[in-house]
Amino acid sequence: MNAKKQDTGAKSGSFWRELPLLIVIALVLAFVIKTWVVQPFFIPSKSMEDTLQIGDRVLVNKLVYQVREIERGDVVVFNGAGTWDEEGVQPEPSGNPVNRAFTWVGQQLGVQPTGKDYIKRVIGVGGDTVECDDEGRILVNGEPLDEEDYLYPGSQETHAEFGPVEVPEGRLWLMGDHRQISYDSRLHQNDPGGGTIAEEDVIGRAFVLVWPFDRMTTLPIPETFESLNEEGKEGKDAAAAAEPVPDASPIALGVVGVLPLPLIARRLRRRASHAQDSVE
Repeated sequence: MNAKKQDTGAKSGSFWRELPLLIVIALVLAFVIKTWVVQPFFIPSKSMEDTLQIGDRVLVNKLVYQVREIERGDVVVFNGAGTWDEEGVQPEPSGNPVNRAFTWVGQQLGVQPTGKDYIKRVIGVGGDTVECDDEGRILVNGEPLDEEDYLYPGSQETHAEFGPVEVPEGRLWLMGDHRQISYDSRLHQNDPGGGTIAEEDVIGRAFVLVWPFDRMTTLPIPETFESLNEEGKEGKDAAAAAEPVPDASPIALGVVGVLPLPLIARRLRRRASHAQDSVE
């Protein structure tokens, strides 16, 4: 009986000694996943309604753009520090170090806004021409978008004409789904970048809404962007195919010239050996 109690006590003591290590390992794994793979984000404003609402949590894929290009229609999270300083999304600073620590943890877990990261939909990529015509339609490369599926009701009626705007290579034109209140590329045209943001400032693609549970859903690219994205891929493939292929002649000649050298060296060694045998 006493042996069983001692054994149970030893196991319990071992658990409590290992618990701090397990916590550290869990935190390290969480940090690695958040930094390089998937990160949760808190939605702080109404600019993406009805797709996303205040208080929603989304998961952001931080690896996807390592294997494919950013595409029109993607919902992306990006760092807008210094250029996209929207009002009402900055967290109130606290003088209490404990509160600051809890705020930081909340930001890492996606339950509090960071104040510098924003979420919008990609409308145009580098090389595109974006504009709004007198009918309130958004046109990309002259093709009007059918945005009824994802725009906040009545958004198109609030559109004001702009453009045409040519999106520089390596940059993106972004707009919110609630156009009447979204402070997006249209209203940042006098800021650095002319309303666009750099692709390198994109943190990742929001691919799923995870909270609240009753609204859990994926965030796919709307159908209206499919033809534009296909044309873009075909254009890039054609450009790649049209690039001149480096002339392989010098390399081939060099290989051909080098290949006989071992044979020639071998023959010379044999002749030298025969000549030495004859002298002896």
